[in-house]
Amino acid sequence: MSVIFLLVIIGVVVAGLFLAAFIWSVKSGQYEDSYSPSVRILFDDHKKSDDSETKSTEKKHKNKNSKNSNYK
Repeated sequence: MSVIFLLVIIGVVVAGLFLAAFIWSVKSGQYEDSYSPSVRILFDDHKKSDDSETKSTEKKHKNKNSKNSNYK
């Protein structure tokens, strides 16, 4: 029975720590940027590299797709 009380106390302490961390993050401005996530999909994050790397990557994807299509 004493183990249950110990686990409840530990659970309340951990929940209090998470609540304190959440309140701290809200006060420090972590959730204030509401514009960037909505337009992030419009920007291309991939770096442009030379064509040889792109072609080798495309070949790898084609080989994987052709192997998978044999089993369908």
